[in-house]
Amino acid sequence: MTIISVVGAGVMGTAITFPAADNGHAVRLVGTHLDEEIIRSCKTSGLHPKLRRPIPPSVQPFFYAEIGEALQGAEVIVLGVNSRGVRWAAEAIAPYLQPEQIILMVTKGLESTPDGKLMILPDVLAARLPEPIRDQVHYAAVGGPSIAGELAARRHTSVVFVSRKAEILPRLQAIFSTPYYHIWTSTDMIGVEVCVALKNAYALATGLAQGVLERLPEDIAGAKNHNYAAAIFAQGLAETAYLVQLLGGNLETVFSLPGAGDLYVTTQGGRNSRMGRLLGMGMAYSQAVEEMPNETIEGVDCVLAVMPAIESLIAQGKIAADALPLLRELHRILTRNAEVAFDFNSFFSKLSFAPPLRQRAQSD
Repeated sequence: MTIISVVGAGVMGTAITFPAADNGHAVRLVGTHLDEEIIRSCKTSGLHPKLRRPIPPSVQPFFYAEIGEALQGAEVIVLGVNSRGVRWAAEAIAPYLQPEQIILMVTKGLESTPDGKLMILPDVLAARLPEPIRDQVHYAAVGGPSIAGELAARRHTSVVFVSRKAEILPRLQAIFSTPYYHIWTSTDMIGVEVCVALKNAYALATGLAQGVLERLPEDIAGAKNHNYAAAIFAQGLAETAYLVQLLGGNLETVFSLPGAGDLYVTTQGGRNSRMGRLLGMGMAYSQAVEEMPNETIEGVDCVLAVMPAIESLIAQGKIAADALPLLRELHRILTRNAEVAFDFNSFFSKLSFAPPLRQRAQSD
């Protein structure tokens, strides 16, 4: 039996307790300072109010004030905070870390460094931990299509566990794999982390199509806007591939579970899609935010976090100016309260397609 401590009682952090508990491990769920009501509900009734279902009976809930007790003796510490909370989490767990512990991150995101580089969140976490413990623990992450409510309902879910240290992956796979939670392993930390971060941004972009549709007159034959959404989806995947390769990740990761799979499932609903719909309807971002109070929109955070590095890399000539038209348009929409205005002819410039005829005619 393994002791697993999950820091962050949000829906994904809690959902991963289900396969671990089903495998007979000792699972502790410790809330952050923002999770007091969730933990109180779990302690009193066993019900997780956001998942709207009971947590497994063997999972022990802990308030943040009890974090020392909750982390004691843990072999695996799962970080389930949002991307804004990674630095806080590093400071919260640092006093209790022991050599050889595994930190498994379900948090997704990227950051720009002051010198214009992109940094994956496991590296952000490691940089915030004190020496020598930062080099004595192991870092891993989860990527792939995993809606928390479906995992908690024990629906078939397929993911990738990734770490630069291949030797820890069989252990993690054995701890968490169940007949419904299917785990592949990878050492492509860059590829997986870039994919699972950018999917939030491109899912938001795909959600724009629904809002744009709602602004159009109703079609006499009921035509929707799936063609629009599919082009954005494909361009998002192409831009993800461009950045993964640029940063040294593997292209095959983009076209498997962490890339195409995770992007697809994220477009099917959730906060990113809702924000995209509001923006597509013509709302300025400042207005759309007011429609979703107290919600973390990871796609927005991702765009705002990565663009300083992207602009720096373009200025240095390391990224082609025309390589990321969708990401740059999202940034324009979010930072300038601008209306959606895609130039579809700018898409797919880095693929081996001839440009649209209209675009060729304009250049002749």
